Amino acid sequence: MSSHNAARSPAALAGLTIGALGVVYGDIGTSPLYALKEVFHGGHVPMNHDNVLGVLSLLFWTMTIIVSLKYVLLILRADNNGEGGLIAMLALATTAVRGKPPLRRGLMMVGLFGTAIFFGDAVITPAMTVLGAVEGIDVYFPQYDDAIVPVTLLVLAGLFAVQRFGTSGVGKAFGPVMLVWFTSLALLGIPQILRNPHVLQAINPIYAIQFCVQYGWVAFVALGAVVLVVTGGEALYADLGHFGKKPIRIAWYGFVMPALVLNYFGQGALLLDRPEAIKNPFFLIAPPWAQIPLFCLATLAAIVASQALITAAFSVTKQAVQLGLLPRMRIIHTSVRDIGQIYVPFVNWGLFVFVVVAVAFFGSSSKLAGAYGVAVTIDMTITTVMTFFVIRYGWRYPLWLCVVATGLFFVIDATFLASNLLKVAHGGWFPLLIGIGMFTLMLTWKQGRRQLSDKLREDAIDLKSFLEAVFLNPPTRVQGSAVFLAAEQGVTPNALLHNLKHNKVLHQQNLFVSVKHHEVPWIGFDKRVDVESLDNDCWQVTLHFGFKNEPDVPDALKLLETHGVHLDEMETSYFLSRDIVIPTIGSGMALWREKLFASMHRNAAAAADFLHLPTNRIVELGSKVEI
Repeated sequence: MSSHNAARSPAALAGLTIGALGVVYGDIGTSPLYALKEVFHGGHVPMNHDNVLGVLSLLFWTMTIIVSLKYVLLILRADNNGEGGLIAMLALATTAVRGKPPLRRGLMMVGLFGTAIFFGDAVITPAMTVLGAVEGIDVYFPQYDDAIVPVTLLVLAGLFAVQRFGTSGVGKAFGPVMLVWFTSLALLGIPQILRNPHVLQAINPIYAIQFCVQYGWVAFVALGAVVLVVTGGEALYADLGHFGKKPIRIAWYGFVMPALVLNYFGQGALLLDRPEAIKNPFFLIAPPWAQIPLFCLATLAAIVASQALITAAFSVTKQAVQLGLLPRMRIIHTSVRDIGQIYVPFVNWGLFVFVVVAVAFFGSSSKLAGAYGVAVTIDMTITTVMTFFVIRYGWRYPLWLCVVATGLFFVIDATFLASNLLKVAHGGWFPLLIGIGMFTLMLTWKQGRRQLSDKLREDAIDLKSFLEAVFLNPPTRVQGSAVFLAAEQGVTPNALLHNLKHNKVLHQQNLFVSVKHHEVPWIGFDKRVDVESLDNDCWQVTLHFGFKNEPDVPDALKLLETHGVHLDEMETSYFLSRDIVIPTIGSGMALWREKLFASMHRNAAAAADFLHLPTNRIVELGSKVEI
C-alpha cells in the first residue's frame, strides 16, 4: 500500500506521522545541538539581552519562512507523480522547458550541481551532528575533552559498518526515538521559558529587523550560522514519496516546529540569566539529574539524523545511475519486501572516508558549521530556482504570480548563500570540493556516454536489414532463447555479431532488448513493455523504467507472455557486449576527461547486478571502441 493511500486511515496516518519524525526530521531535529551556539561563537555578535532576543527572532522567522512556508506549503506541491527530491524536481523542471533546449541544458547543469553538492551534505551531516552530540563530554566531563574526536569516529565507524545489514530494523526505531527526542526538546525548554517568559517577545519580527539594522555587516555574517536552524529542510521534500504530504505537514506543524521553538527559546531564556552558558546552551539547559540521559539521547538522535542522510545518499545514487548520470555500480537489496532498502558498498565506504577526514581535520562542530551552511544553502537556492520553472512552464501559472511565489524565497536563500560563501576559506571549501568532484564525474559520465553512443551509431548496422540478410542463408538454429541487450533500439548489437562470427549459430528465439529510463519516478506494468515482431521468431523489445522503478529485466520480460512471446528461464541466455573504451585525441571532451570516462567505464560493475540478470546465464562478448 502506498503512503498516500495508507494515510486515509487514522491509525496509518499516525504511524506515518511518527515515521516522518525519524526519517524526515532527523537532521533538522538535531540543529538545537549547535545552531544558537554558533551564532555567538565567533565573537562577532555581543552577548546581551537585545541580541539574544534578536537572534531568537531570526531563528524563529527563518524556520517559519523557509520551512513552514517555502517547503511545507509550496515545495511539497511540486511532486513528480508523488515523488520528491532534487532529482524529481530536476525532472519536472527540464520536462517543463523541453521546448527550450538552451534553457533545458542550463537547468540540467544547475540540477546536476545541486545533486552533486548533496553528497557534500551527506558527508558533513554525520560529522556535524555526531560531533555536536559527543561534545556534551566537554560540558559534563571536561577532563575527557580529548576523547571527543575518537568517540565520534568510533560511533561513525559503527554506523557505517552496520549499513550492509540493512536499515529496516533500525528504521523502525527511528520514529519512536525522535518522538522521545522532540518531547525532550520541548520539556527542556518549557521550564526556562517559565522562569523568563519575556523571552517570548522574540516572536515579534521587529526584534530580528532591529538586530539586522543595528549590526549590518555583522548580522549578515551571522546569517551563516542562523541558517543552521533549517539544515535538513530539503528532507521534507526528498522523502515526500515515502510518507506523503499530509503526515509530513502534520508532523511539522503539530510536533516538530513547536518542540524546536520551545527548545530554542528555552536556550535563549537560559542565556538571558546566564550568559556564560553560551559555551553549550543545549546541554547546559538540562538539570543535573538529566545530563547523562540527555547526552545518550543526543548521541542516539545524531545517529538517526546521520542514518537518514546515508540512506538518502544510497537512494540518490541509484536514481542518478538509472538516469545515466553515474556508472552502474553494485547495489545490494537488504529487504525482500521493501525495494527502497538498498546498500551501495562503494558509496557507503566512500562517504565514510570523507566523514573521517572531516571529523579529523575540523575537529569540532563549530569549525564544521561554515562547511555545513554552504552545502545546505546551495541546495535550497537551486530548489527555489527549479520551482519557478516548474510552476511557470509546467503548471502554466502567470509570470507575476510565479515571481511573487518564488521571488521572496529566492532573495532569502541567496542572502543566506552569500553569507555562507564568506566562510569558503574557513571550511566551506570542503563540501564545494566534494560537489565539484561529483559534478565533474557526473558530467564526464553523461557526456562520455553520449560521445560513445554517437561513435557506436556511426558504425551501427540497421537491425532489420541485417536480419533480412542473415535469413537469406540462415545459420544453424539451436534450442532456447537469446536475449541481446542493446543500448539503442533498431541497432544490431555487437554481441549478436560476435556470436554469429565465433559460434556460427542463432537461437530458436531471439529478443533484442533495449532498456529506457525516463525522467518520471514510476512507470506502471501496463506501460513497461513495447514489442515489435522482426519475423523468424525475432523480436524488438523496449523496456521502460522510471528512476524509482527497480530495473529488473528478467521480471519485466515475463510480461511478454501477454504478447504471445514465451520465455523458459532455464533455456534463456543473456548476451552482453562489454565494450572497452579507448580515449583518443579528437574533437570530443578534453583528453583527461576521456581517460576518466574510459576508467569509469572499465571499472563499472557488470550490468547483471544493476539489471538483475542471472549471472549463470550471461555470455559476455567484448569489443574495442575508440572515442
